[in-house]
Amino acid sequence: MADTRDYFVIEGGHPLRGAVEASGNKNAALPALAASLLTDEPVILHNLPAIRDVETMAGLLARLGVEVERLGPHDWKLCAAEVKPPTEGGAAIDLFRSIRGSVLITGPLLGRHRRVSIPMPGGDRIGRRRVDTHFLAFRALGAEMEVNGHFYRVRADRLRGTSLLLDEASVTGTENAVMAAVLASGTTVIRNAASEPHVQDLCRMLNAMGAQIDGIGTNRLIIEGVERLHGVEFTIGADHIEVGSYIAMAAATGSEITIRNASPEHLEMVRLVYERLGVHFETQGADIVVPAEQPRRIIPDLGGAIPSISDAPWPAFPADLMSITLVMATQADGVVLFHDKMFESRLFFVDKLISMGARVVLCDPHRAIVYGPSPLHGYEMESPDIRAGMALLVAALAAQGTSIIRNVRQIDRGYEAIEKKLRPLGAQIERRSEM
Repeated sequence: MADTRDYFVIEGGHPLRGAVEASGNKNAALPALAASLLTDEPVILHNLPAIRDVETMAGLLARLGVEVERLGPHDWKLCAAEVKPPTEGGAAIDLFRSIRGSVLITGPLLGRHRRVSIPMPGGDRIGRRRVDTHFLAFRALGAEMEVNGHFYRVRADRLRGTSLLLDEASVTGTENAVMAAVLASGTTVIRNAASEPHVQDLCRMLNAMGAQIDGIGTNRLIIEGVERLHGVEFTIGADHIEVGSYIAMAAATGSEITIRNASPEHLEMVRLVYERLGVHFETQGADIVVPAEQPRRIIPDLGGAIPSISDAPWPAFPADLMSITLVMATQADGVVLFHDKMFESRLFFVDKLISMGARVVLCDPHRAIVYGPSPLHGYEMESPDIRAGMALLVAALAAQGTSIIRNVRQIDRGYEAIEKKLRPLGAQIERRSEM
């Protein structure tokens, strides 16, 4: 795990060339780890990314009594034969507060042990990230909840299947509801469910453990409760957010990159949005190829109107690609409006891009206008969150001169050994640590 004093030194302006392997989906890894709590038999997971958040989640489970063994760089074995539900004075509190994904243990522990007390989860500071959807779902399944300071207490003598309409298509809210419902008695129907690739991975994993979930990949999930789940060996899919980040990096730097095992079936909306910015990529089997020659010209809407790129739940454009795509747009010819509907602080990183020479107007916490192309120059800055950190790294690679990015532990939370993956492509990037 990287030291908190680590920083990157990047000499930009060098085109990249070569192939890089897609990592496993970060947002699938955390619920898959949490799902190990649903059985007392061994669970073996493959293709988990070697990132800080996975290590933190595994450490959290270990403190709860789960036997955790790392079989290889991307393979883990877990056995929750004996579990100690967290307490308000327990030793795992610091880990709960360090990642947003910690909230995902609530559904499994409620389903299997009928009680759980957790602190408010941590994660990126990109605005308010409500957890109401999770607990409204638990309540509909028969649980009772109380808030004590910064702790949530949830308990249920028995969970019963129900017809449940989520108040928003929350990814982790859906995952928590599903993990609680698989061991509830009767049938649960979840409407307005999130359907992202990582939600699909979790449902397939649970079915392989003996759950009965229908409607995977849709916004309506039907779950027939079972008495118990068994162990499983499961491989999670590629991280479409990382793949989208590499495509944007190639386009912004005028590079030719091949992304191996990229699960292109999850990139249809990314393709549509990137093409509006004059960026194209090719599919070759399971691989993605980004050509070096790109038009990089923003296509106006009909009638010559300024186009808008916005995020929304799957299958719309992913919120986690907004920051990276905005940087890519600074290198395209034209004007485009970015509208982040989901998080009110995600776009605040653009002040750093402006300092690098980008022509960006931050209209309000949710909207920014990009005027491109803008030649960028090196700058010293700090990564505020995972996705903004990767966006700044893309900007630094596209810029002329040397940039320094501090607080790179944020990037490490979501991107596996990024500098080791980029150097073979020709990137001039070095990790250093302050003494």
